[in-house]
Amino acid sequence: MVYLMHIVGAATISAARPSAAQAVTPILRKISAGRHLSTLAFSEAGSRSHFWAPVSRAHRNGNGVRISAKKSWVTSAGHAQSYVVSALAPEGAGPTDSTLYLLAAQTRGLSVAGPWDGLGLRANASAPIALDDCQVPADFQLTDDSEGFPTMLNVVLPLFNLGTAAVALGLCRAAVAGTASHLKSAKFEHLGQSLGESLPTLRAQFAVMQIDTDGLSARIDDLIEHLEKPRETTMLRVLECKAAAGDVAISVTSAAMRICGGAAFSKHLNVERLFRDAHAGAVMAPTGDVLREFIGKSLLGMQLF
Repeated sequence: MVYLMHIVGAATISAARPSAAQAVTPILRKISAGRHLSTLAFSEAGSRSHFWAPVSRAHRNGNGVRISAKKSWVTSAGHAQSYVVSALAPEGAGPTDSTLYLLAAQTRGLSVAGPWDGLGLRANASAPIALDDCQVPADFQLTDDSEGFPTMLNVVLPLFNLGTAAVALGLCRAAVAGTASHLKSAKFEHLGQSLGESLPTLRAQFAVMQIDTDGLSARIDDLIEHLEKPRETTMLRVLECKAAAGDVAISVTSAAMRICGGAAFSKHLNVERLFRDAHAGAVMAPTGDVLREFIGKSLLGMQLF
């Protein structure tokens, strides 16, 4: 997730408007050399899983803007060198009239607003950050006024959904591998058999884990093909892939917990960590519920926003 948010942040910086090119080019060079970690700071408590709709607003100040905001779920908070931040444009009239800005970590007024102690993904420092009247020069305005929303949809969302689906697939593959190892190594000593040999019900559940994991892999390949060759169904695939990935990761890791039993519950295996991490994807904006709402509206020809 740290790497994914870095890549999505870098892609957003690289799509900056021409007037920001001179300011962001040195940062992109450092990113490409592996010397600069970036991330996104979009979500806010006031708009919750609607990450595209900041409630904070930028205010003009000289040749730039000042921003005060409380950002939630900022991966690499306190570790990244820069943050791609959203805010309503100074004259923005609606929730999608946002603008994107690039803030250096050392910007005065920017701070990590609390500790990170999540159920899962505990190693990604996804803490809140606070922006207290932070000054952003005009050179570091990444999009034109009120043009942040199209960048969120066309640059951020496809890469983010693909990346989170890939994370889910990795969790599933690790769960399959860990479960296979347990089924082979754990023994009924009085029977002289492994769990996998003795219990056909566990073998059947394990098979479903593999089927679902392979299905998710095929779905990700399909999304990649759609992104490489865009067509009418591409955005639908973007929405579907993350929604499905969250469900599959929870299902597969839950099955792993059930099959591995007490060894998983007592943390003798890594399965319980995979189980905790899998649940993060479904509640990560856009959540599975929000994505299913978008998919349903799309299929019925309704406006999404």
